[in-house]
Amino acid sequence: MSVRPSAEADPVLGAAEAAGTPSRTGWRKAWPFLLILAITAAVPLAGNDYWTLIATRAAIYWVLVSGLNLIIGFAGQLAIGYVALLLVGAYTTSVLASGNLGFALPSFAALGAAGAFGAVVGVIVGLPALRLRTFYFAITTLGFATIVTQIALAWQDVTGGGVGIVGPEMPAPFDSRIGFFVLCLAAASLCTWMTLNVAASRHGRALVAVRDADVAAEAVGISKPRLLVSIFLFAGAVAAIAGGLFASLQTYITPDAFTFELSLLFFIAVLIGGRGSVLGPLLGTIILTILPEFAAPLAAWAAFLYAALLLVIVLVVPGGIADLLDVASRRPLPPERAIMPRPAALATLLETPAGKPASEPMVLKGIELSFGALKAVDGVDLVIEPGTVHGLIGPNGSGKTTTLNVVSGYYRPQAGSARIGGCELLAEPPEARARLGIARTFQTPRIVGEASVIENVMIGGTVLGHATLAEALLALPRHRADEVRLREDARLALRAVGLEGLDEVRASRLQHSELRFMEIARALMVRPAFLLLDEPAAGLSTQEIKRLGALVSDVAARGTGVLLVEHHADLIFDICHHVTVLNLGQVLAAGTPAEIRTHKEVVSAYLGA
Repeated sequence: MSVRPSAEADPVLGAAEAAGTPSRTGWRKAWPFLLILAITAAVPLAGNDYWTLIATRAAIYWVLVSGLNLIIGFAGQLAIGYVALLLVGAYTTSVLASGNLGFALPSFAALGAAGAFGAVVGVIVGLPALRLRTFYFAITTLGFATIVTQIALAWQDVTGGGVGIVGPEMPAPFDSRIGFFVLCLAAASLCTWMTLNVAASRHGRALVAVRDADVAAEAVGISKPRLLVSIFLFAGAVAAIAGGLFASLQTYITPDAFTFELSLLFFIAVLIGGRGSVLGPLLGTIILTILPEFAAPLAAWAAFLYAALLLVIVLVVPGGIADLLDVASRRPLPPERAIMPRPAALATLLETPAGKPASEPMVLKGIELSFGALKAVDGVDLVIEPGTVHGLIGPNGSGKTTTLNVVSGYYRPQAGSARIGGCELLAEPPEARARLGIARTFQTPRIVGEASVIENVMIGGTVLGHATLAEALLALPRHRADEVRLREDARLALRAVGLEGLDEVRASRLQHSELRFMEIARALMVRPAFLLLDEPAAGLSTQEIKRLGALVSDVAARGTGVLLVEHHADLIFDICHHVTVLNLGQVLAAGTPAEIRTHKEVVSAYLGA
């Protein structure tokens, strides 16, 4: 039985289907890149060797920026000093090709070795990002750039010091100006294809989730350290290869060639291009490479001009070039949209091998957590049975969300235990909860506003994918199978919560109530054995609260244990099988809804008359 309404019955859905056929969507995304490739490939036909040189340099810069874009634009890490990786690649290729450290390697072998070494250096540069944020990490990358420059100056026997070293000479047919241009253009095209593959993979979505909603990323099982290390490996490798190509283009390199202005160019190309985009930073790189050729007298003011350009973009078009080009995101949406959950889709989603119901309850015993002298949770005991809805209520500040955060692994209590069968939850890191079948939503929806609704929901299925980053880069079969399965599951989840037809809409354009249901859809992608809901009815209308209650009851009926923190007492008493009341961090009462309704202390402390 199909749960998807017809396009005629749903105008939003009909528009999405009309514009969303695979061939049309693929062409719409590919044609700007093919146009840029065609224009660039035609540059040598003009017969001007100088512009061929500029096009070659732009292609080399893009090889580096394509990897850097994943770090800055997707992961949100401010890596300003990435010219250090260009220097490392240039010197490694030149030294190995010249034989200064033994026998001379062929140019392509030296270039490959530089890429491998650059991957290692990229991880070393990126390791501080696991602990440092924003400008602190940016400063460490600038410091590393200074360090490698000083090494190149001091290691005169190998690098030539301040005098420099001859760049590698490429073999035929790449030893001519046109041949080398074709080589660099091919490398740039390959990097574009690979980064597009990553952007459209669970790894790319995970990077954006780490950037914009890191707590939610942990909740769906994304391991930030593992993810960032793999991206730094790739970005370091392509940056070093770009360095080797840069050394060959220059024919002779010195440390003076790797200036702060060049590093600033790479960084600003990503920022003016737009976060989470590949096309925008590509255009940004081309613009910033060509711009000095039209403003040669202002070369001494390069850093100032770059900064001014960045300021204009930030003030006028905060989303960068990519936002200017994203016309579809500005199309009006129907003003009146109803959220209509569909239980049949929920049954299909949860009745899969990954969604087997829990056989053991979740048991919290003697949980104690203090923040200084404040006792936030004081000896809380809870038992959440599979297939039931357990309400957790109490006044503001009673410890409800804190208890959820303990279960989620965000807080580590000073005493107590939390178990599912023989598994001690408190011994696991936060991102392990999703693999244990625990999913959650948040008081304030944690979303990626710049991503589409379906991409936000697909983030919830990250841990269910199997393809590695390398497989995603090369679009290998397991990656393609992952994407097909995750997209189908995300559509099921959206139907289940009643948001079908909004798949390709940017999440930041949704109404508050739709964001609430979208978060539940993302949590359902985990196929949870236990679902933690933190005030999901906040800001919803009376009718939406009723539909939410029916949805939660349907989830529980499929074998999932639900822990519901909520202030809407009617919702709690209508759908919960068991209710626990907290007050000042302690359990004030526990029992059935009927027992809690008449409990004198609960009525006095929380429910009122």
